[in-house]
Amino acid sequence: MARTKDPTVRSLLLDRAAQMLRTRQPVTLRALVAGTGVSTMAVYTYFGGMDGLWKSLRQEGFTRLAAQLEAVRTSADPVRDLAALGAAYLVNALENPDLYRVMFDADFDLDDTGAADETLHRLVDAIDRAKADGRFHREVDPLELATQSWAIGHGLASLVATGPLSHQALAHGVPMLTALFTGAGDEPERCRRSVEHGWAGIA
Repeated sequence: MARTKDPTVRSLLLDRAAQMLRTRQPVTLRALVAGTGVSTMAVYTYFGGMDGLWKSLRQEGFTRLAAQLEAVRTSADPVRDLAALGAAYLVNALENPDLYRVMFDADFDLDDTGAADETLHRLVDAIDRAKADGRFHREVDPLELATQSWAIGHGLASLVATGPLSHQALAHGVPMLTALFTGAGDEPERCRRSVEHGWAGIA
């Protein structure tokens, strides 16, 4: 009879790999299992080898991001919601800096691309609502604006979570998003209030 896989062992190995990344240790097969109480065979049993481990680690990053975005409540203010989604993206990066690095390593495909697509789709939905409410111009391309918004969040996340800037630099997100959304048609003062409200989740 085939042995049932223990999900705690899988999680243990993923957490161990992330910890090694955080402390800048080489993630080798033997080093990965050292001190965990499991053998090197577990890496093959649960991931099919080291390539599978990296692939699963990348998938875990996007899965956690999708869960973070899902926790953002939808309000009556779509511009606030756009900023809140950006804040949630940054919170995820700050809480999981090692997974965040691996998420954008294109050397490994994802089993579930839907988790990766969720980020962009949530932004597009909020932009569609903002257009319907008259906050953004009709001619605004939701996908293009969502991509620009994501680029701002990704840039800040990369510079703060994995780069040289301090947490205080996250405050730059408010004027950058306000400028982006004002350019899309929103009224400046109303836009800034909405963005500040949504961005408060990053504090």
